[in-house]
Amino acid sequence: MRRMTDHALRALSFDSAAAQYDAARPGYPPALFDTVEELTGRPLKGSRVIDVGAGTGIATRLLRDRGARVTAVEPGPGMADQLRRKLPDVPLVRGLGDALPLADGCADLVTYAQSWHWTDPARSAPEALRVLRPGGALALWWNVSDPDVAWIAAQDERIRRQAQGAAHGAAGRGRRLPDGPDRVTRRVRWSRRVSLDTHLDNLGSHSLFLVLGEEATAAFLARERAELLAVFPDGVVEEMYAVDLTVTFRPPAMSTP
Repeated sequence: MRRMTDHALRALSFDSAAAQYDAARPGYPPALFDTVEELTGRPLKGSRVIDVGAGTGIATRLLRDRGARVTAVEPGPGMADQLRRKLPDVPLVRGLGDALPLADGCADLVTYAQSWHWTDPARSAPEALRVLRPGGALALWWNVSDPDVAWIAAQDERIRRQAQGAAHGAAGRGRRLPDGPDRVTRRVRWSRRVSLDTHLDNLGSHSLFLVLGEEATAAFLARERAELLAVFPDGVVEEMYAVDLTVTFRPPAMSTP
């Protein structure tokens, strides 16, 4: 049997921690969705949106709350079950971004919140453009911990030592689409204040730790708790983020294969 790659193992790891992921992962600020509307020139309210790699529905819920008519696409059974429980009113399709089980031209907007890096862009990009109406938009975004903040930079270095240099967070962020005339990018900064326990649960829900093993992960998080209590003695952590957003447009008159 062919051995599963590290990337594939990490992609499948979230099902084992779906509830933890849903409870601890950060959402996205209203300014992000304001920016999406500004760049696409279309309000989310009433728009037909496909949220691919929806996970437990963190972005799906926020899109729905802005009035979008959202369909979620998620391959993982554990993540999909969590989404169904939290958002029973949102249509859910089990599928992959590399082969979307959706009709041509059915969406005004296709979104990938924290999930594009798990696809093969050579397949997922044409698929996204296929399901978009002419003039529709593909929006990719990632919450990235702000490396300009001293404690975050120190934590990232500890994580890299633990993982022997493996990428943390949005693994393979370099797999994004290149710049072009139909593509724009923005960065939206924001923060949230959470308990130390929630911060550590957030950290532990990343694929890097989900495949590391329970014993090694528990040992790292215990050390990390001690490190962070020296910075946040009251046990409340201010997580600082920059949301990296890329919006790509389907040309107004584009033929599908």
